[in-house]
Amino acid sequence: MLSRKNRLVLLKLLSLFSVVRGYNILIIILAQYLTSIFILAPHIRLQYVIFDPNLFVIVLASAGVIAGGYIINNFYDKEKDLINRPQKTMLDRLVSQRTKLTGYFILNFLSVVCASYVSFRAVVFFSLYIFGIWFYSHKLKKFPITGNIVASLLAITPFFAVFIYYKNFDEVIFVHATFLFLMLVMREMIKDLGNLRGDLAQNYKTIPIVYGELISKIILSVLTLASFVPVYLLLIRYEIGLMYLYFYVCIVLLFLFLFGLWKSTGRTHYVWLHNILKLIIVVGTLSIILVDVNMILDRVLW
Repeated sequence: MLSRKNRLVLLKLLSLFSVVRGYNILIIILAQYLTSIFILAPHIRLQYVIFDPNLFVIVLASAGVIAGGYIINNFYDKEKDLINRPQKTMLDRLVSQRTKLTGYFILNFLSVVCASYVSFRAVVFFSLYIFGIWFYSHKLKKFPITGNIVASLLAITPFFAVFIYYKNFDEVIFVHATFLFLMLVMREMIKDLGNLRGDLAQNYKTIPIVYGELISKIILSVLTLASFVPVYLLLIRYEIGLMYLYFYVCIVLLFLFLFGLWKSTGRTHYVWLHNILKLIIVVGTLSIILVDVNMILDRVLW
């Protein structure tokens, strides 16, 4: 059995993993590599992509900045989260605020150092990314619409890093990005609906607080219907291999989301709706491999 000291260390590590949302970072790392392999650089031999040191550094720097972003977001939202998510907040508080802030600065510094290995432009890119996350956490997230849009843009910024690296400007990439962006905006709005009590107590001017739940549901419905446009284009106009199966499932889930949205009356319902959107995003990451199932074998043997 673990001693009390070892249990405390284990709990603090778990707390730190919770603060930086380690599971989200792992998903983003996987998404960056799968996007690079199957969408951005399908013409490059598989092992050259996987073992590309520049790509590895970009992904590593992205992970560091994102982890730092979660820390600073946790720092500014500590009072709000205590109301909205008391159990998680109690776990997060096992690590002191001083330790979190120290980790924030170290992670950001190391991310910029890693970026310098690639180029000066990468240093500028990640420095602006760090500033953008801080400015969002400190100011912008308290404003309706602007906060939701900026949060969604910051969430897809790591993909722009690899997009710029490979200089692939195919139209289909922007269509994929549009669908992902809409899912992220919807997820942010659902989070706002579920966090009404904490946001109201901390004077956050989110869409549900400023305009009401009805307007929020109408906006979410419009965004849901708008998301069918990139889905239609990807199914009809572009070659996406077996990934069409994923988008057919998305259509079903989005209709289920729309139905549940207008039936929802409280935080529990909004958590379920948030989970539907999270499922769409996570499964979408894994389904990138379906763009060309045979590509792996062909490129390994090439």
